Amino acid sequence: MIYTLRGITAALFISISTVFWCTPLYLMGLVRFLLPIKQIRTRLGHLMDRIIDGWVFSNRFIVRCLHITHIEKPPLLAELDRNHWNVVVCNHQSWTDILVLQNTLLGHVTPLKFFTKKELIYVPLVGIAMWLLGFPYVRRYSRAQLEKNPSLHDHDRNATLQACQGFLERPTSVLNFLEGTRYSEEKKVGQRSPYANLLVPKTGGLGYVCDALDQQIDNIIDVTIVYPNGTPGFWEFLCGRCTRICFQARRYPTPPVDRDDRKDWADGLWREKDFEISRTLLHRPD
Repeated sequence: MIYTLRGITAALFISISTVFWCTPLYLMGLVRFLLPIKQIRTRLGHLMDRIIDGWVFSNRFIVRCLHITHIEKPPLLAELDRNHWNVVVCNHQSWTDILVLQNTLLGHVTPLKFFTKKELIYVPLVGIAMWLLGFPYVRRYSRAQLEKNPSLHDHDRNATLQACQGFLERPTSVLNFLEGTRYSEEKKVGQRSPYANLLVPKTGGLGYVCDALDQQIDNIIDVTIVYPNGTPGFWEFLCGRCTRICFQARRYPTPPVDRDDRKDWADGLWREKDFEISRTLLHRPD
């Protein structure tokens, strides 16, 4: 019963907080759209990023107040600041990952902007908010669709390049889940993934971002999230059934420009990540 009450309280608080913070965000977004003057757009962009900070801070507040979980934080966070352009790569297991990343990185990097499925624009409040904030909306095409219309290959690339033009205005942190989808044993088997705990990394989106931001990127931050007691669904997380989360982070130089070299770089990164996950799970407390 206590878990259900905790989940209801957390969900209600986050819902109210979302309405509260989306109201000024929508107003600023409207002004920014109607007055396309560079100085005004840049200033409003900074203010809109602060609204993201406010929303994330509110979420972190309720997580701490309700003792929903404990996140083990890495020393690297003390070395980061909000005056740099970052690309954050991470393994992906649950929608909980987004909340964990935002809560942990709050104050250490600029608000995370990430690739979003086109269908999510219809999610109440949040979908339009992400569009106003310049999140890259991408589509997922089947192999049959791509074979029938090869021009679809360029859709996500163009959407990313357009979004990155806005990211050049001020320091930004772009989040990329290299696996492209949430991990599951079925997907791992289907891909014949060589990793014990991960899907095969895809570097297309990362390449688009690196090409578009070019020399502006200061850090590649590789984050590994481990749920020692099993990956929680979002509701399970809010109920407090995930009592401990291991959050590991390392900093790397910008990946190679060549496509094949970049793939080799990602494979090496994923081998290290896979080892860290296995080691963390091996030494988890009973």
